[in-house]
Amino acid sequence: MKEESENKLINPNWAKHGYIQVYTGNGKGKTTASLGLAMRALGRRWKVLIVMFTKGGDNYGELKSFRNLSPEISANLTIVQAGLDRIVYSSNKNKDDEIEIKKGWELVKKAVKNNEYNLIIMDEANIVIDLGILDVDEVIKTLKNKPEEMEIVLTGRRANEKIIEIAHLVSEINPIKHYWDTGVVARKGIEY
Repeated sequence: MKEESENKLINPNWAKHGYIQVYTGNGKGKTTASLGLAMRALGRRWKVLIVMFTKGGDNYGELKSFRNLSPEISANLTIVQAGLDRIVYSSNKNKDDEIEIKKGWELVKKAVKNNEYNLIIMDEANIVIDLGILDVDEVIKTLKNKPEEMEIVLTGRRANEKIIEIAHLVSEINPIKHYWDTGVVARKGIEY
């Protein structure tokens, strides 16, 4: 009898339910983790949308790798760069940043509404919410109204407490030790 009651706690449709995931913290690896998830999903023939908020330009190793995927796999992948070719901080954000980021956000909203993808990765979404470029309540409304089976991932430092509250999975990546602290600069193939 105990075994039967324990089985009732397990959701029999867990594999068909999509969750909201957040990768945040000051440590290295948030985008890397989400892109690893994208590769796993693509390997299972999921349709994947990656919107890279604040990341424009062509100097990202992951973009070069994704462009060289087999035609069968790349047919299920859409990558949108919704940022200028620079890092955005509160001290340097401008109207052009906001325009690019909001274009990316409109694509996410449309994709969610039309149920176009199995997995949507909103890379650096936490940062653009923190900077006030995207409205946290609007993002939450979209996340809460996502299709049942759609998985959505938000990455970036300083995840908003409201986002954390509605997420099903939150991973905080904290640095214990980093070679940057000794003066090592970002390296091709490792950081970008």
